[in-house]
Amino acid sequence: MSVPDGYELHVAGFDGLDARTGYLLWALRESVFVVEQDCAYLELDGRDLEPGTRHVWAARDGVPVAYLRLLEEPGRVRIGRVLTAAEHRGRGLARALLRAGLDVVGERPSCLHAQRHLAGWYAGFGYRRDGADFVEDGIPHTPMSRPPR
Repeated sequence: MSVPDGYELHVAGFDGLDARTGYLLWALRESVFVVEQDCAYLELDGRDLEPGTRHVWAARDGVPVAYLRLLEEPGRVRIGRVLTAAEHRGRGLARALLRAGLDVVGERPSCLHAQRHLAGWYAGFGYRRDGADFVEDGIPHTPMSRPPR
């Protein structure tokens, strides 16, 4: 799993997170999804605690700056909460994280809800539309899935 120079890549379950890292990951998610995207919703949904959940993040100088979450679901893995802090965008971090996440997914099928403007980006990783677009928290999304590899 490679990440751009100057960043470190990490993968852990909830029990593998120290308190500081967990706090910084939740703060990063909130800063992008709740504050930047102006979506008032319960960001901490309880799924971070599930035994099969994996947190994948890139850090710079020990501070998380990009993140995604993998959730175990019956017969597949759900990728979500994909983000990069604004000041670190354009450096390939999301691409590196998604590749690392797909390494964890392995041979299993996976799915995600792409913000509509990013559906083409996810298609580059083998994801295909898997239903009708929908609006969540005022943002158009496209359901997508990727068959087993």
